[in-house]
Amino acid sequence: MATKWGICSAGKISNDFVVALQTLPAQDHQVVAVAARDFSRANEFAHTHGIPKVHITYEELASDPDIDVIYIGAIHPAHKNLGLMCMEKGKNVLCEKPLAMNLTEVNELISAARKHNVFLMEAFWSRFFPVYEHIRSVLNQKALGDVKVVQAEFGVNLLNVPRAVEKELGGGALLDIGCYCVQFGLMAFGGEKPEAITAKGFLHETGVDETVTIILQYSGKRQAILTCTLVTQMPNQAVICGTKGMIQIPSFMWSPTTILVNGEESKYPVPPTSKHLNFWNSTGLSYEAEHVRQCLLKGLKESPVMSLAESELLASIMEEVYIQLGIYKNKI
Repeated sequence: MATKWGICSAGKISNDFVVALQTLPAQDHQVVAVAARDFSRANEFAHTHGIPKVHITYEELASDPDIDVIYIGAIHPAHKNLGLMCMEKGKNVLCEKPLAMNLTEVNELISAARKHNVFLMEAFWSRFFPVYEHIRSVLNQKALGDVKVVQAEFGVNLLNVPRAVEKELGGGALLDIGCYCVQFGLMAFGGEKPEAITAKGFLHETGVDETVTIILQYSGKRQAILTCTLVTQMPNQAVICGTKGMIQIPSFMWSPTTILVNGEESKYPVPPTSKHLNFWNSTGLSYEAEHVRQCLLKGLKESPVMSLAESELLASIMEEVYIQLGIYKNKI
């Protein structure tokens, strides 16, 4: 039986998510409904993608009995309220990263998921790419020995993109792209909580962070050095260095398809499509969608690959970074 999806918001990432779903077998995944703030936009979205139902409101979407799981692709500040509403209606939720704007909101969502006994996952699609599976396999086999240093960088010039620089739209380098670096560091160290967090950076004139470098310090003289910026293009590479070897990701960002393990290269191209995409390698969103389906088939309420505990840890680290940068004067 197919997993039936509802799409919450009709923006660019929602477009790419639906296109990615369409690369998967129709008997496994079906998009049955969509809703957006603007009904005419939702209607156009449904026409483009062949979606049978258009709901007038998000609440109507959340109440649709034909939907198994709702994908939330709205702007960052809307995630909490939309997620809470969907889960209160008994719906499973896949919510775009960041799960919410701060640790308090993340905890509210996690509590709601447990209260209503529904599945919730933060949509860090990178985690489900074959490259990431390859990384986890290498780490689990201890093929690198003891991991000592992790580095990841993500920089692109997004200064002309309102969503990236406007505070009311949930902008900032860390929330938009730097969180990919943080989750990478956490994965490399097995979801372990760092002993210390150091952050340095610069703020944009709008008050959001535009460039940030974070050092996560772990016991045993281990650390992750993570840099993100909205100001300029960076090489966007990542490495995991151990006592017996090294993993390199030459094009890191959000959707890597190439990995080198001790110099040996492996490539994992994403599924092909002829349809319009807004973001690089977006058909790779199909990997997380299929993961969600498998979790639901097994009756799981959270993902073993992107757990709620790790989403909480990620949010706590980012909150500490914001405190050190002066964006948050006090803990929320």
